[in-house]
Amino acid sequence: MIQLRIIFLFVISFQQITLFAQQPAKAQSLIPADFCIKPAEMQLYRMINDYRKRYELPPVPLSKSLSYVATSHVKDLFFNHPDHEPCTSYSWSDKGPWKAFCYPQDENKKNSVWDKPKEFTPYKGKGYEVIYWENSPAIPDSIMVIWKSIDYVKNYLLNTGKWQGKKWNAIGIGIYENFACVWFGELTDQEGPAILCGTLAARPSYDSSKHAKQEKRIDNTTEAKKELIPEIKIEPTLSGTGKYFIIIKSNLPMLTASKLIPKLITDGYPGAKILEKEGKVRVSVFESANKTETMLKLKEVKKKYKDAWLLKN
Repeated sequence: MIQLRIIFLFVISFQQITLFAQQPAKAQSLIPADFCIKPAEMQLYRMINDYRKRYELPPVPLSKSLSYVATSHVKDLFFNHPDHEPCTSYSWSDKGPWKAFCYPQDENKKNSVWDKPKEFTPYKGKGYEVIYWENSPAIPDSIMVIWKSIDYVKNYLLNTGKWQGKKWNAIGIGIYENFACVWFGELTDQEGPAILCGTLAARPSYDSSKHAKQEKRIDNTTEAKKELIPEIKIEPTLSGTGKYFIIIKSNLPMLTASKLIPKLITDGYPGAKILEKEGKVRVSVFESANKTETMLKLKEVKKKYKDAWLLKN
C-alpha cells in the first residue's frame, strides 16, 4: 500500500499547553521571554537552507516571531483541531491570543490568514505557511523527503512558481507531535533569530559543509521512502483555457488531496490530478475541451461521487 505523509500550510506556536486557555484576542502580544526552538526544529531549518544552497539560493534568516507563530499553530492544530470541515488546516481555533479563523471560509481581502503574525507578534509583514502532518511523530528527515517531492511546496522552499522573484527575509519553524510547519516572510524580523533551547543564544548556522555527511546519510536511508512516493500531478488553475474539469473534492489540505490521487488512478481515473489556485485545492478526475463529452463522463462519475461537479476554466 502506498503511504503518503501529509503536508499543509499553517502559522503559530505555544511553549506550554496552558497558553491555549481561551483569552481575548490581543494584537502585538509579546513573545514569552523563554521562548526557544527545539533541536529538531533547528535541524529542519538547517536542512531547508542546505537545500536552497544546492540551487545557489541565499539562506533565509531564522525568525523568532515566525517561529513563535509556527509553534503556536502546530500546537493549536494538535490540541484544538480547528480544521474540521468546512475549515482546512490553515484554520485557527479561538483558544489563543489570536482571532479564530476558518480557512477558506473567512478569507477575503480585508481578513487574511496570512496576517496572523501581526495579531500576536511584533512581526509587521504577512507570513506564508506550509504544513505537514503524518500519523506518527514528525521528524525532519521525513518532512524534507515529502516536501522535496511536491512541486507546490518546492515553490515555497526555492522561490519558484508563484513565489519567483520574491525574497524570503524571515523563516519560522514549528514541530509538535504529528504536525510541522514553516512560515516564510518577506520582511526582516526585528526580534532577531529564535534561541535554540538549552543555549544562551541562537546559532542558526547556514554552512551546509558541516552537515554534508549527515545529509548524504539521510538521503541514502530514505531512498526507499522516495520510491514509494508517486508523481502527483499538481496543475495551477488558469482562467480562459476552455477546458472542463470534473471535480470530486474541494478545499482540501494539499496532501490530503495528494493522498487521493494514487487511489483514484488505481480506481480507473488515470487523469486524476490536483488543481491549485491561491491556496485553494481541488481534485479533478477528468478533463476535456468538449463539454458534451465531459457531461457524459460526469453522469458516470456521479454514480460513485454524488457531489461531483463541472468546473469550466
